[in-house]
Amino acid sequence: MSDRESASIAADLVAGVSMAGLLLPEAVAYSGIAGMPPQAGVLALFAGLLVYGLIGRSRFAVVSATSSSAAVLGAATLSLAGHDAVLRAALAAGLVLATGLAFLAAGTMRLGGICAFISKPVLRGFSFGLALVIIAKQLPKLSGTPAGADSAPLVALNWVAQLPQWNWSAITLGVGALVALALLARLPKLPGALVVIAVGIAAAQALHLGARGVAVVGRIDLGLAAPSLPALTQAQWTSLAELSFALVLLVFAESYGAIRTMAMKHGDDVDPNRDLLALGASNLLSGLVHGLVVGAGFSATAANEAAGATSRRSAWVAGAVVLALVALCLPWIELTPEPVLAAVVIHAVSHTLSLTAFRPYFAWRRDRFVVVAAAVAVVALGVLNGLLAGIAISLAMTLRGLSAPRMSELGRQCEGHDYLGLQHDGVVPVAGVLILRPEAPLFFANVEHMLGEMRRRIADRSPRAFVLSLEETPDLDGTTIEALTAFTAEQAAAGRAMVLARLKDPVLALLHSAMAGQASTHLEAGSVDDAVAALAAKM
Repeated sequence: MSDRESASIAADLVAGVSMAGLLLPEAVAYSGIAGMPPQAGVLALFAGLLVYGLIGRSRFAVVSATSSSAAVLGAATLSLAGHDAVLRAALAAGLVLATGLAFLAAGTMRLGGICAFISKPVLRGFSFGLALVIIAKQLPKLSGTPAGADSAPLVALNWVAQLPQWNWSAITLGVGALVALALLARLPKLPGALVVIAVGIAAAQALHLGARGVAVVGRIDLGLAAPSLPALTQAQWTSLAELSFALVLLVFAESYGAIRTMAMKHGDDVDPNRDLLALGASNLLSGLVHGLVVGAGFSATAANEAAGATSRRSAWVAGAVVLALVALCLPWIELTPEPVLAAVVIHAVSHTLSLTAFRPYFAWRRDRFVVVAAAVAVVALGVLNGLLAGIAISLAMTLRGLSAPRMSELGRQCEGHDYLGLQHDGVVPVAGVLILRPEAPLFFANVEHMLGEMRRRIADRSPRAFVLSLEETPDLDGTTIEALTAFTAEQAAAGRAMVLARLKDPVLALLHSAMAGQASTHLEAGSVDDAVAALAAKM
């Protein structure tokens, strides 16, 4: 074995041990966010680390339960089952299985671009709002008081109203844990979360905080039964299949963002379709053992890289260390004080509360409404409805832009062969010729609007000839072909020469077939200058 290989293995061992100290506490904590028993997060952790390590591509990705996927899972099962713990557990297992199958189907169909359905502003706004929701729901655990509601704003209001009932022993322990986590975060190779939990357990036992009302995690049952499907009705499976779409979008957008960031930083290759399959298999196994939804969370993946990982071995080492900790220290882990666990969750999601992520959108004057609306929707509507609302807002804004795109009028620059918008210096219109270019692809939702705008401009200018540049349109649907054919026939009837320019090959072939009888319309695959030259030869 070479010195380089030995150094790589040593680095992975150090990173794996460090990550185990972060992943085990977070696995237990995220189970609480999902409303599941503590073992659900631990079993999901083993499934994600094992399967992604075998199938996945990224050498830094840590696949486990994440705060966002746990929150969506918890919101979805709560909406379907209420507070029936047994039914929620069965629905959660079914939803994780459905998510895994959806991932596998997407990977098989090579739909690696599906994460694009959640735009960056939506994801950042959602993450910000989700952090507020998660922190609000951890506050009662921090103070040892009941939540009293499911909605995050109501939980926060109830928490403030219960000030006289706050358990100050619990608050002192939780705040102390938060301060310690913040200080230990400066040492990425030290398992800060595990150190804080160990100290918290020791302090709680030494000071007999249980007698003062400080709650602990309680029993963690890791007895493995044979993997099984949950007993659900067809209607319930149908509902879960619908919800799995939102989870796939969220988990893959978050996971691929983390994977791609690390790949770009280190010059590694990425294969989104392979990662879809790896995440699908990971979630399928997690669902069979009744674990949580898993994905490559950015914080855990970044922590793995910062700890010095060089390959997927670090994830396997982390899994082995977690297994050893569970085997040897499970009775102690069950004594973890709830305020300390709440501090771990708050610290884990606090990095997404920075407003600097919103600043570029306000500076660019783009997507400001989307990023703010996504954050507000999560807080106001809840995690699942907020996510769906954020996606809907993003798609609606996109469709709004595509349905009424800007139309540019072109002219010749300095008597040369280049044609630019008339707003540029030295650009003048061609005498007797109106040249227009839609700044978005023509398709069924915008073609009538755009042709109406062209008719208005033609009526205003009364040109002898008209050039339509379709360089932004890579293909045509049936509605657009019919509308263009009718429009060109209309211009021919008015005695106006017309050229469709900058046609892509598929568009050229379609229009040749559709306009076979319209000799007055010239189809041009070349430049706008070629189109103007063709008109000059006719006029």
